[in-house]
Amino acid sequence: MRQLLVGVRTHEFLFFMKILDIPQSGKLGMQVRMPGRYGAVARIYGVCANPQTVAQMGVRRMFARYAQAWAGLTVNQRMAWNDAAKTYLSKARLGQSGPLTGCQLFTRLNCNLVLMGASAVVVPPQAVVFPALVPSGFTITNTLGVIKMVLTCGDDPTEYTVVSASGGVSPGRSTDRDIRVLGECPQPVLGKSDITAMWVAKFGVPVVGRKVFVSVHQMIDGFTDIPAKWDAIVPVAE
Repeated sequence: MRQLLVGVRTHEFLFFMKILDIPQSGKLGMQVRMPGRYGAVARIYGVCANPQTVAQMGVRRMFARYAQAWAGLTVNQRMAWNDAAKTYLSKARLGQSGPLTGCQLFTRLNCNLVLMGASAVVVPPQAVVFPALVPSGFTITNTLGVIKMVLTCGDDPTEYTVVSASGGVSPGRSTDRDIRVLGECPQPVLGKSDITAMWVAKFGVPVVGRKVFVSVHQMIDGFTDIPAKWDAIVPVAE
């Protein structure tokens, strides 16, 4: 058994331990089990930071509103959502997944719609076939100190092509899970969609040498496709 010190919080040590056991994921007593890069891992349970930002509280209120709205549907409407949800699986965990409930599908689609400024629905929409994603790449330039972040677009993006991004992180990072929605992909000019203003509004002034991760996906009727992901490092001025 190998222990690795990964951090300190209020004078208490947090440990990640590689364990020999059947694959497990989730909280068990005062331990949290999860798959790691080199095998199963256990760590001491800790309470995550909860800054309760305006964005966080807005999303929580939205989830609560549509979870409660489920009770206001008619019996036939709830039956329709339950039937539709049988064909949609939850995100796989340890290779296992199952069909969503009608309430989960109702809440998920309506939260997606409202997040992008669309109207909520009470009737489950038909399954959609997504067109090819328009954005095909991401670059960052720094010309005389003016930093621009742009997506390469060969055509106009479809409605609700959603752009998400990370803040500036260490260039050594290969992934970043802290991805936040910036908004709809701007209309391209000469094949480039400039997302600089959206990123700065969310994260502040970009720092030279930091890496930015970008994720782009489409949303139709509340359904989302698999996102495309890119990253780039803020270069020094040319």
